[in-house]
Amino acid sequence: MYQLEEKIWFWVLAVIPVIMLLYLLLQYWKKRTQSKFADKQLLKRLSPNKSGFKMALKVVVLSVAFACLAIALVNPKIGTKLETVKREGVDIVFAVDVSKSMLAEDIAPNRLDKTKQLVTQIINNLAGDRVGIIAYAGKAFPQLPITTDYASAKMFLQGMNTDMLSSQGTAIDEAIELAKTYYDDEQQTNRVLIIISDGEDHSVLSEDVAAEANEKGIRIFTIGVGDVKGGPIPIRKNGVIQNYKKDKNGETVITKMDEDNLKRIAAAANGSYVNGSNTAEVVETITDILNGMDKKEYEAKQIADFKDQFQWFLGFAIFFLFIDIFLLERKTGWLKRLNLFNENL
Repeated sequence: MYQLEEKIWFWVLAVIPVIMLLYLLLQYWKKRTQSKFADKQLLKRLSPNKSGFKMALKVVVLSVAFACLAIALVNPKIGTKLETVKREGVDIVFAVDVSKSMLAEDIAPNRLDKTKQLVTQIINNLAGDRVGIIAYAGKAFPQLPITTDYASAKMFLQGMNTDMLSSQGTAIDEAIELAKTYYDDEQQTNRVLIIISDGEDHSVLSEDVAAEANEKGIRIFTIGVGDVKGGPIPIRKNGVIQNYKKDKNGETVITKMDEDNLKRIAAAANGSYVNGSNTAEVVETITDILNGMDKKEYEAKQIADFKDQFQWFLGFAIFFLFIDIFLLERKTGWLKRLNLFNENL
Protein backbone atom coordinates (compact mmCIF):
# COMPACT_ATOMS: atom_id res chain seq x y z
CA MET A 1 0.00 0.00 0.00
CA TYR A 2 1.38 3.43 -0.86
CA GLN A 3 0.47 7.10 -0.60
CA LEU A 4 1.54 10.13 -2.64
CA GLU A 5 1.78 13.08 -0.26
CA GLU A 6 2.25 16.08 -2.60
CA LYS A 7 0.91 15.15 -6.05
CA ILE A 8 1.14 18.74 -7.29
CA TRP A 9 4.92 18.31 -7.70
CA PHE A 10 4.32 15.96 -10.63
CA TRP A 11 4.21 19.22 -12.64
CA VAL A 12 8.03 19.26 -12.36
CA LEU A 13 8.01 16.46 -14.94
CA ALA A 14 6.94 19.08 -17.49
CA VAL A 15 10.57 20.28 -17.44
CA ILE A 16 11.71 17.10 -19.20
CA PRO A 17 10.02 17.68 -22.60
CA VAL A 18 11.24 21.30 -22.42
CA ILE A 19 14.83 20.06 -21.98
CA MET A 20 14.41 17.64 -24.90
CA LEU A 21 12.98 20.36 -27.13
CA LEU A 22 15.76 22.81 -26.29
CA TYR A 23 18.35 20.12 -27.02
CA LEU A 24 16.84 19.36 -30.44
CA LEU A 25 16.63 23.08 -31.30
CA LEU A 26 20.23 23.58 -30.21
CA GLN A 27 21.43 20.66 -32.35
CA TYR A 28 19.51 21.97 -35.35
CA TRP A 29 20.99 25.44 -34.90
CA LYS A 30 24.52 24.02 -34.52
CA LYS A 31 24.26 21.99 -37.69
CA ARG A 32 22.97 24.92 -39.71
CA THR A 33 25.69 27.24 -38.39
CA GLN A 34 28.47 24.68 -38.85
CA SER A 35 27.37 23.86 -42.39
CA LYS A 36 27.94 27.49 -43.31
CA PHE A 37 31.48 27.32 -41.90
CA ALA A 38 32.74 24.00 -43.29
CA ASP A 39 31.60 20.61 -44.59
CA LYS A 40 31.01 17.60 -42.29
CA GLN A 41 34.35 15.86 -42.96
CA LEU A 42 36.36 19.01 -42.31
CA LEU A 43 34.51 19.62 -39.04
CA LYS A 44 35.40 16.09 -37.89
CA ARG A 45 39.05 16.81 -38.57
CA LEU A 46 38.90 20.13 -36.74
CA SER A 47 37.24 18.60 -33.64
CA PRO A 48 38.17 14.88 -33.62
CA ASN A 49 37.35 14.41 -29.91
CA LYS A 50 33.84 15.88 -30.06
CA SER A 51 31.26 13.22 -29.09
CA GLY A 52 27.72 13.57 -30.35
CA PHE A 53 26.62 10.55 -28.34
CA LYS A 54 27.81 11.94 -25.01
CA MET A 55 25.95 15.19 -25.62
CA ALA A 56 22.73 13.21 -26.08
CA LEU A 57 23.59 11.10 -23.04
CA LYS A 58 23.96 14.26 -20.93
CA VAL A 59 20.43 15.31 -21.88
CA VAL A 60 19.04 11.87 -20.98
CA VAL A 61 20.87 11.86 -17.63
CA LEU A 62 19.62 15.37 -16.82
CA SER A 63 16.04 14.35 -17.67
CA VAL A 64 16.26 11.28 -15.40
CA ALA A 65 17.62 13.52 -12.62
CA PHE A 66 14.62 15.86 -12.93
CA ALA A 67 12.23 12.86 -12.95
CA CYS A 68 13.76 11.55 -9.72
CA LEU A 69 13.60 15.03 -8.19
CA ALA A 70 9.90 15.31 -9.06
CA ILE A 71 9.12 11.95 -7.42
CA ALA A 72 11.15 12.98 -4.36
CA LEU A 73 9.07 16.16 -4.02
CA VAL A 74 5.86 14.12 -4.33
CA ASN A 75 7.16 12.06 -1.38
CA PRO A 76 5.77 8.56 -1.94
CA LYS A 77 5.06 6.62 1.26
CA ILE A 78 4.78 2.88 1.73
CA GLY A 79 2.66 1.23 4.42
CA THR A 80 4.81 -1.28 6.23
CA LYS A 81 2.21 -3.31 8.11
CA LEU A 82 -1.48 -4.08 8.40
CA GLU A 83 -2.93 -3.86 11.87
CA THR A 84 -6.34 -4.38 13.42
CA VAL A 85 -7.63 -1.53 15.53
CA LYS A 86 -10.67 -1.16 17.74
CA ARG A 87 -13.05 1.62 16.78
CA GLU A 88 -16.44 2.81 17.96
CA GLY A 89 -19.15 4.13 15.75
CA VAL A 90 -22.37 3.71 13.83
CA ASP A 91 -22.94 2.03 10.47
CA ILE A 92 -24.39 4.66 8.13
CA VAL A 93 -25.68 3.91 4.65
CA PHE A 94 -26.46 6.83 2.33
CA ALA A 95 -29.15 6.10 -0.28
CA VAL A 96 -28.76 8.70 -3.03
CA ASP A 97 -31.55 9.37 -5.52
CA VAL A 98 -30.09 9.52 -9.05
CA SER A 99 -33.35 9.72 -11.01
CA LYS A 100 -33.70 12.36 -13.73
CA SER A 101 -35.84 14.55 -11.47
CA MET A 102 -32.67 15.19 -9.43
CA LEU A 103 -31.44 17.40 -12.30
CA ALA A 104 -34.07 20.02 -11.47
CA GLU A 105 -32.49 23.33 -10.51
CA ASP A 106 -35.08 24.51 -7.99
CA ILE A 107 -32.23 24.27 -5.47
CA ALA A 108 -28.75 25.45 -6.46
CA PRO A 109 -26.83 24.17 -8.32
CA ASN A 110 -29.28 21.27 -8.80
CA ARG A 111 -30.80 18.58 -6.60
CA LEU A 112 -28.13 15.95 -7.25
CA ASP A 113 -25.17 18.30 -6.74
CA LYS A 114 -26.81 19.58 -3.56
CA THR A 115 -27.13 15.97 -2.41
CA LYS A 116 -23.42 15.41 -3.00
CA GLN A 117 -22.59 18.53 -0.98
CA LEU A 118 -24.75 17.36 1.93
CA VAL A 119 -23.33 13.83 2.04
CA THR A 120 -19.74 15.08 1.70
CA GLN A 121 -20.15 17.52 4.59
CA ILE A 122 -21.79 14.86 6.77
CA ILE A 123 -18.89 12.46 6.09
CA ASN A 124 -16.40 15.22 6.91
CA ASN A 125 -17.94 15.45 10.38
CA LEU A 126 -17.79 11.72 11.13
CA ALA A 127 -15.24 10.13 13.43
CA GLY A 128 -15.04 6.36 13.69
CA ASP A 129 -18.35 5.61 11.95
CA ARG A 130 -18.51 3.31 8.94
CA VAL A 131 -20.25 4.45 5.76
CA GLY A 132 -21.76 2.85 2.67
CA ILE A 133 -23.45 4.28 -0.43
CA ILE A 134 -26.43 3.12 -2.51
CA ALA A 135 -27.60 4.67 -5.78
CA TYR A 136 -31.23 4.27 -6.75
CA ALA A 137 -33.76 5.36 -9.34
CA GLY A 138 -36.19 2.79 -10.74
CA LYS A 139 -33.87 0.17 -9.22
CA ALA A 140 -31.32 0.26 -6.41
CA PHE A 141 -27.64 -0.39 -7.06
CA PRO A 142 -24.81 -0.92 -4.51
CA GLN A 143 -22.24 1.83 -5.00
CA LEU A 144 -19.88 1.33 -2.04
CA PRO A 145 -20.02 -1.33 0.73
CA ILE A 146 -19.62 -0.42 4.39
CA THR A 147 -16.13 1.02 4.92
CA THR A 148 -14.08 3.35 7.11
CA ASP A 149 -12.35 4.78 4.03
CA TYR A 150 -13.99 8.21 3.85
CA ALA A 151 -11.80 9.32 0.93
CA SER A 152 -13.09 6.45 -1.21
CA ALA A 153 -16.66 7.19 -0.15
CA LYS A 154 -16.38 10.79 -1.31
CA MET A 155 -14.70 9.72 -4.56
CA PHE A 156 -17.52 7.28 -5.39
CA LEU A 157 -20.07 9.91 -4.40
CA GLN A 158 -18.68 12.49 -6.83
CA GLY A 159 -18.83 9.97 -9.68
CA MET A 160 -22.58 9.42 -9.31
CA ASN A 161 -24.88 10.81 -12.01
CA THR A 162 -28.38 10.38 -13.44
CA ASP A 163 -27.12 8.22 -16.33
CA MET A 164 -25.66 5.45 -14.17
CA LEU A 165 -28.99 3.59 -13.94
CA SER A 166 -31.04 2.83 -17.05
CA SER A 167 -34.29 2.21 -15.18
CA GLN A 168 -35.87 5.52 -14.28
CA GLY A 169 -38.33 6.31 -11.53
CA THR A 170 -37.85 6.59 -7.76
CA ALA A 171 -38.16 3.27 -5.94
CA ILE A 172 -37.27 4.14 -2.36
CA ASP A 173 -38.49 0.73 -1.17
CA GLU A 174 -35.79 -1.02 -3.25
CA ALA A 175 -33.11 1.22 -1.73
CA ILE A 176 -34.29 0.26 1.76
CA GLU A 177 -34.32 -3.45 0.85
CA LEU A 178 -30.78 -3.23 -0.50
CA ALA A 179 -29.61 -1.34 2.59
CA LYS A 180 -30.63 -4.30 4.76
CA THR A 181 -27.86 -6.36 3.13
CA TYR A 182 -25.19 -3.77 3.95
CA TYR A 183 -25.05 -4.25 7.70
CA ASP A 184 -22.80 -6.88 9.25
CA ASP A 185 -24.73 -9.06 11.68
CA GLU A 186 -21.53 -10.21 13.36
CA GLN A 187 -20.50 -6.67 14.30
CA GLN A 188 -23.95 -5.74 15.70
CA THR A 189 -23.34 -2.01 15.30
CA ASN A 190 -26.07 0.60 15.39
CA ARG A 191 -27.62 0.93 11.94
CA VAL A 192 -28.65 4.12 10.23
CA LEU A 193 -30.00 4.65 6.71
CA ILE A 194 -30.03 8.21 5.40
CA ILE A 195 -32.18 8.65 2.29
CA ILE A 196 -31.54 11.80 0.26
CA SER A 197 -34.25 12.41 -2.32
CA ASP A 198 -36.83 14.80 -3.70
CA GLY A 199 -39.44 12.40 -2.33
CA GLU A 200 -41.14 11.55 -5.62
CA ASP A 201 -41.69 7.89 -4.82
CA HIS A 202 -43.12 5.60 -7.51
CA SER A 203 -43.72 2.79 -5.02
CA VAL A 204 -46.56 2.41 -2.53
CA LEU A 205 -44.59 -0.04 -0.39
CA SER A 206 -41.92 2.31 0.97
CA GLU A 207 -43.56 2.90 4.36
CA ASP A 208 -44.16 -0.82 4.95
CA VAL A 209 -40.59 -1.68 3.91
CA ALA A 210 -39.27 1.10 6.19
CA ALA A 211 -41.21 -0.36 9.13
CA GLU A 212 -39.79 -3.82 8.40
CA ALA A 213 -36.29 -2.34 8.29
CA ASN A 214 -36.84 -0.75 11.69
CA GLU A 215 -37.73 -4.16 13.11
CA LYS A 216 -34.22 -5.24 12.07
CA GLY A 217 -32.71 -2.35 14.04
CA ILE A 218 -32.36 0.13 11.15
CA ARG A 219 -33.33 3.74 11.81
CA ILE A 220 -34.15 5.74 8.70
CA PHE A 221 -33.62 9.47 8.35
CA THR A 222 -34.72 11.31 5.23
CA ILE A 223 -33.35 14.52 3.73
CA GLY A 224 -35.44 16.37 1.17
CA VAL A 225 -33.72 18.25 -1.64
CA GLY A 226 -35.68 20.54 -3.91
CA ASP A 227 -38.57 22.95 -3.58
CA VAL A 228 -42.23 22.17 -2.93
CA LYS A 229 -43.09 24.55 -5.77
CA GLY A 230 -41.00 22.38 -8.07
CA GLY A 231 -39.06 23.07 -11.23
CA PRO A 232 -38.52 21.73 -14.78
CA ILE A 233 -36.00 19.03 -15.64
CA PRO A 234 -33.38 20.46 -18.02
CA ILE A 235 -32.02 18.46 -20.95
CA ARG A 236 -28.39 19.43 -21.52
CA LYS A 237 -25.92 18.87 -24.32
CA ASN A 238 -22.26 19.71 -23.71
CA GLY A 239 -23.31 21.53 -20.56
CA VAL A 240 -25.81 23.78 -22.34
CA ILE A 241 -29.58 23.53 -21.74
CA GLN A 242 -31.22 22.47 -25.01
CA ASN A 243 -34.74 21.92 -23.74
CA TYR A 244 -36.84 20.73 -20.81
CA LYS A 245 -38.38 17.31 -20.28
CA LYS A 246 -41.91 17.05 -21.73
CA ASP A 247 -44.82 14.74 -20.96
CA LYS A 248 -46.91 12.83 -23.51
CA ASN A 249 -48.95 15.94 -24.24
CA GLY A 250 -45.87 18.05 -24.97
CA GLU A 251 -46.18 19.97 -21.71
CA THR A 252 -43.08 20.76 -19.65
CA VAL A 253 -42.80 18.38 -16.69
CA ILE A 254 -42.63 20.12 -13.29
CA THR A 255 -41.11 17.95 -10.59
CA LYS A 256 -41.98 18.86 -6.99
CA MET A 257 -40.38 17.79 -3.75
CA ASP A 258 -42.73 15.59 -1.72
CA GLU A 259 -41.87 16.34 1.90
CA ASP A 260 -44.88 14.50 3.28
CA ASN A 261 -43.80 11.23 1.74
CA LEU A 262 -40.27 11.56 3.15
CA LYS A 263 -41.68 12.38 6.58
CA ARG A 264 -43.91 9.27 6.53
CA ILE A 265 -41.02 6.99 5.55
CA ALA A 266 -38.81 8.39 8.33
CA ALA A 267 -41.58 8.11 10.93
CA ALA A 268 -42.21 4.47 9.99
CA ALA A 269 -38.59 3.64 10.85
CA ASN A 270 -38.19 5.59 14.10
CA GLY A 271 -36.33 8.38 12.33
CA SER A 272 -36.97 11.96 11.34
CA TYR A 273 -37.09 14.22 8.30
CA VAL A 274 -34.68 17.10 7.59
CA ASN A 275 -35.14 19.75 4.91
CA GLY A 276 -31.95 19.89 2.85
CA SER A 277 -32.05 23.54 1.75
CA ASN A 278 -29.52 24.72 4.36
CA THR A 279 -26.35 22.60 4.30
CA ALA A 280 -25.00 23.79 7.67
CA GLU A 281 -28.28 23.04 9.45
CA VAL A 282 -28.55 19.59 7.87
CA VAL A 283 -25.00 18.66 8.86
CA GLU A 284 -25.50 19.95 12.40
CA THR A 285 -28.80 18.08 12.81
CA ILE A 286 -27.49 14.76 11.47
CA THR A 287 -24.25 15.08 13.47
CA ASP A 288 -26.19 15.69 16.68
CA ILE A 289 -28.40 12.66 15.99
CA LEU A 290 -25.40 10.40 15.34
CA ASN A 291 -23.50 11.70 18.38
CA GLY A 292 -26.54 10.94 20.54
CA MET A 293 -26.52 7.27 19.54
CA ASP A 294 -24.72 4.53 21.45
CA LYS A 295 -21.43 3.73 19.76
CA LYS A 296 -20.69 0.05 19.27
CA GLU A 297 -17.14 -1.26 19.16
CA TYR A 298 -15.94 -3.04 16.03
CA GLU A 299 -12.68 -4.10 14.46
CA ALA A 300 -11.21 -2.40 11.42
CA LYS A 301 -8.07 -3.33 9.52
CA GLN A 302 -5.91 -0.49 8.29
CA ILE A 303 -2.44 0.11 6.90
CA ALA A 304 -0.17 1.61 9.55
CA ASP A 305 3.35 3.02 9.74
CA PHE A 306 3.58 4.74 6.37
CA LYS A 307 7.25 5.57 5.84
CA ASP A 308 8.68 8.29 3.60
CA GLN A 309 10.53 7.09 0.50
CA PHE A 310 11.59 10.48 -0.92
CA GLN A 311 15.20 10.06 0.21
CA TRP A 312 15.81 7.28 -2.32
CA PHE A 313 14.68 9.39 -5.25
CA LEU A 314 16.51 12.44 -3.96
CA GLY A 315 19.68 10.35 -3.77
CA PHE A 316 19.20 9.15 -7.35
CA ALA A 317 18.58 12.75 -8.49
CA ILE A 318 21.83 13.94 -6.91
CA PHE A 319 23.68 10.93 -8.37
CA PHE A 320 22.49 11.64 -11.91
CA LEU A 321 23.21 15.37 -11.55
CA PHE A 322 26.73 14.45 -10.40
CA ILE A 323 27.17 12.27 -13.48
CA ASP A 324 25.86 15.07 -15.71
CA ILE A 325 28.37 17.56 -14.29
CA PHE A 326 31.35 15.26 -14.83
CA LEU A 327 30.16 13.82 -18.12
CA LEU A 328 32.23 15.90 -20.56
CA GLU A 329 31.29 16.33 -24.18
CA ARG A 330 34.71 15.04 -25.25
CA LYS A 331 35.24 11.40 -26.20
CA THR A 332 36.49 9.15 -23.41
CA GLY A 333 39.71 7.34 -24.32
CA TRP A 334 38.67 3.77 -23.49
CA LEU A 335 35.19 4.34 -24.88
CA LYS A 336 36.72 5.74 -28.06
CA ARG A 337 38.82 2.60 -28.50
CA LEU A 338 35.74 0.36 -28.10
CA ASN A 339 33.94 2.42 -30.77
CA LEU A 340 30.56 1.21 -29.52
CA PHE A 341 28.66 3.89 -31.37
CA ASN A 342 30.66 3.86 -34.66
CA GLU A 343 31.81 7.41 -34.05
CA ASN A 344 35.17 6.74 -35.74
CA LEU A 345 33.56 5.75 -39.02
